[in-house]
Amino acid sequence: MKSPFPGMDPYLEEPGRWHGFHNSLIAAIQLDLAPRLRPRYVARIEERTYLADGEGGLFVGIPDVAVAGAPKGRKAGRAAPARDSRVVEVEVPVPDLIKETYLEVRQVGTGEVVTVIELLSPTNKRPGEGRRTYEEKRRQVLGTGTSLVEVDLIRTGEPMTYFGATDPADYRILVSRRHQRPRADLVPFCVREPIPSFPVPLAKGEKEPEVPLGAILHDLYERAAYDLSIDYRAAPVPPLSKRDRAWGHQLLARAGKR
Repeated sequence: MKSPFPGMDPYLEEPGRWHGFHNSLIAAIQLDLAPRLRPRYVARIEERTYLADGEGGLFVGIPDVAVAGAPKGRKAGRAAPARDSRVVEVEVPVPDLIKETYLEVRQVGTGEVVTVIELLSPTNKRPGEGRRTYEEKRRQVLGTGTSLVEVDLIRTGEPMTYFGATDPADYRILVSRRHQRPRADLVPFCVREPIPSFPVPLAKGEKEPEVPLGAILHDLYERAAYDLSIDYRAAPVPPLSKRDRAWGHQLLARAGKR
């Protein structure tokens, strides 16, 4: 069944759902793009990893002191000490291993990366290690001869840095061609609008293949049966803005979801 939303489905942004959807969408973009890059270029999925807690902070997963349990079959020599009445049970932040995928368009033969295609995640847009890691990678790309396509389908968090655009937007697609920097093309759009396609920069003067992002996303939604796992009776996470809440309710009611 199709998504009831004409463009980005805000229910796909829910943090527990986004990671799997993110990876599936990256793979779907690769499969759509790869045949049109032949024979000069290939699209490859790459991955970066980091440890982050719930606030985005970095933890090193190696303890200063390791306490090992007694080997099996050996009994402890003394009973456990009585619990101190001052002990308070608390919770500590447990680091999550975050894995983020992205696409690299490489030249056949030389392996040169001509374009990086990034699909932002919630961790990239909030303070913490996820944003620091991504911003460092972004600076490296923008400081080289590699083009960058940055797709932001997340309403929450702070947008990436760019200058010159002031109109608010739910989502945005940035295309930074290496031979046009510091100028770049930004396409802002809202939850009520169809998702625009974007071009993939190659060598200067070469025809840029268009990625029909909206069609790819909606095809993935149907093929992966997201309609069977999304509860449209509840509010999306993050919630729609006040100006879009009534519109979303009417849309879902017409689709028989409420």
